[in-house]
Amino acid sequence: MMSTEFPPRLKNKFYLTEGGTETEVLYKLGYELPEFAMFPLLDNKDADKDIRDMYRRYFDVAEAENTGLLIIGHDYRASPDWAKKLGYSLEGLAEMQHRVIRFLTDMRAEYEGRVSDVYVSGGIGPRGDAYGTGGNISEAESEDYHSAQLSTLKETDADMAIALTFNNIPETIGVIRAAKNIGVPLGVSLSLTTDSRLSSGPTLKEAVETIDEKTDGAAAWFGTNCSHPTEFEPAISEQGSWRERLRFFRPNATGMDKLSLCELGHLEDGNPVELGIQMGDVSSRFPNADIIGGCCGTDERHLHEIAKNVNSIRYQGVDS
Repeated sequence: MMSTEFPPRLKNKFYLTEGGTETEVLYKLGYELPEFAMFPLLDNKDADKDIRDMYRRYFDVAEAENTGLLIIGHDYRASPDWAKKLGYSLEGLAEMQHRVIRFLTDMRAEYEGRVSDVYVSGGIGPRGDAYGTGGNISEAESEDYHSAQLSTLKETDADMAIALTFNNIPETIGVIRAAKNIGVPLGVSLSLTTDSRLSSGPTLKEAVETIDEKTDGAAAWFGTNCSHPTEFEPAISEQGSWRERLRFFRPNATGMDKLSLCELGHLEDGNPVELGIQMGDVSSRFPNADIIGGCCGTDERHLHEIAKNVNSIRYQGVDS
């Protein structure tokens, strides 16, 4: 199998990601997210300012902790079915995708000379419910569906795309094939349940091995997001060469069931210090994993603790 890693690995430095942007926008900044979509807020001047400040806090952590950055913006829901629910035409959706990437490249330019090794990614969400089984979508249907968002990303200054919270094998195979055909580097992040499996049933090991086999290893890498370490630890403990494909970890702030988190109506931010220690431990056991950040409930506090612990374990006493 052939796989091409992207972004390039850094010497004595890892990539930090953003935190849980949607939960922060919802519960800390106080903006509504119809259909959990963030990109419509680009048309809200107050929200745009607040979101830029939120991203500045992420960049500030990267500067303080001397990390690279792999950042994703507002486009998790920027695919045809979700856009239709939000009242966007395909042309209007494409315009919003371009604006999302410009938002990120503008942030990168603002921190030029302060934060180096910054890569911009589009975010590809699943066609269906991220907390369900993904429905009955086939590999071919997935390839056709996700080609729309990926084709527009190809026209932008995005460096790559990341498929986030995918939860079934056929849809993941389809989005990888679409990205390969269009020519967009794609990382794949799978979400796990409290039973440490994809909600559609397979283990993380089974999913990664099957997807790689059916796509000739075309994904840049695999990882998991929207799962707390207590959820993904059993999954990543299964031995085998498949673990070398794990490069990306973005944990939730707490181990609470995802549907319960969504129904709370307020932010559950857990214990940032504890999460930092947990992710430092994961980092010590998975040296190939060099793209690490946060997901639901996390903010710059969690990112600071994660970065501090990863740096201490991996790079203490190492010249940068």
